[in-house]
Amino acid sequence: MIATLQRNGAHWWRALLGIAAMLAASMAAADPAPAVAVDRLAPTPPMGWNSWNKFACSVDEAKVRRVADAMVASGMRDAGYRYVVIDDCWQGPRDANGVITADATKFPSGIKALADYVHARGLSFGIYSDAGARTCGGRPGSQGHEYQDALAYARWGVDYLKYDWCETGTRNAEEAYRTMAAALKATGRPILLSICEWGTSKPWLWAAGVGQMWRTTGDIGDKWGGNPEWGKGFTVIADLNEPLWPFAGPGHWNDPDMLEVGNGGLTDTEYRSHFSLWAMMAAPLIAGNDVASMDAATRDILLNRDVIAVDQDPLGVQGHRVAKDGDREVWVKPLSGGRRAVLLFNRGVAPATIAADWAMLDLAPALSLRVRDLWAHRELGSMRGRLSATVAPHGVAMFVVSL
Repeated sequence: MIATLQRNGAHWWRALLGIAAMLAASMAAADPAPAVAVDRLAPTPPMGWNSWNKFACSVDEAKVRRVADAMVASGMRDAGYRYVVIDDCWQGPRDANGVITADATKFPSGIKALADYVHARGLSFGIYSDAGARTCGGRPGSQGHEYQDALAYARWGVDYLKYDWCETGTRNAEEAYRTMAAALKATGRPILLSICEWGTSKPWLWAAGVGQMWRTTGDIGDKWGGNPEWGKGFTVIADLNEPLWPFAGPGHWNDPDMLEVGNGGLTDTEYRSHFSLWAMMAAPLIAGNDVASMDAATRDILLNRDVIAVDQDPLGVQGHRVAKDGDREVWVKPLSGGRRAVLLFNRGVAPATIAADWAMLDLAPALSLRVRDLWAHRELGSMRGRLSATVAPHGVAMFVVSL
């Protein structure tokens, strides 16, 4: 099996890691102050919940309160899910002075009261706006009102801003996001900036020091494959995000969009693959399901602390694919303490045996390594030279190997 795999090669991996380190160092040297601020807000990939994938424009105050309560009761908060984010369609009209207001029907208590409710449960509060004149849902956008809106968010107690890219016309993306970043900074309140311009202007080349995370693709859909402009299958999104691994790191993360786990379009096996790939890619883990009504299988996926630990590893290296043979793939993510996370991914429709040898992990073949199965939650003992597993159709096997 190993002989048939097409390998990228350990020396290429080592060289690319070096390039990534030099890139990070050069960015820090060019503008050290923003790098410190960014790291403080997102030293590991942000985790939380967002309303869009499940509720879209039907979001309201009662649903958000119910989800916040469920995040505590389910154990999600204690597992690291920190942010509760209202996406589009919360906005009402601007008042006579141009100040943004909330939709009084959907949010009768107002946004500050809702933020206070979320904060009282040990969670952080997020909100949404757009760099254009109007949002994707047709509500007032922030173009021309950036400082005014940022001040309103700070007064309400906002901790996270998702900033979208609809109805922006000929506006330059870097200018737009730098303007909002400056507006947020001017409030004096630490507010994480999630850049959501879908990867069109290649934000991985300029957004470190502007925001803490940036979308790399169009919107995700609750499905396996398919590549329309909006609603891409998670495997397509993973393939688009994977080559960008050298640009991610502490304080600046590639964002392949929110999780669809539990929304009903995929099997539990496929949702485990989705969640595992996002963890391997050090992606923000932003749940998009109705947390208040999720079943046991969804809860077990979202609360798998072994897999979450891979995503949240402080080394902050995004994993990537190191071998592919048809539908059989091996992904590797370096972890702190010299460990490696290994993902065996079967894209096929029949069970497949997939193997990873230590050379793919940039480790000496003679080493005897301890292996932990992250979905079975058990130690497999020591292995020498390679590991292998029979992987279910559309499924994964995921391990951490260590000395």
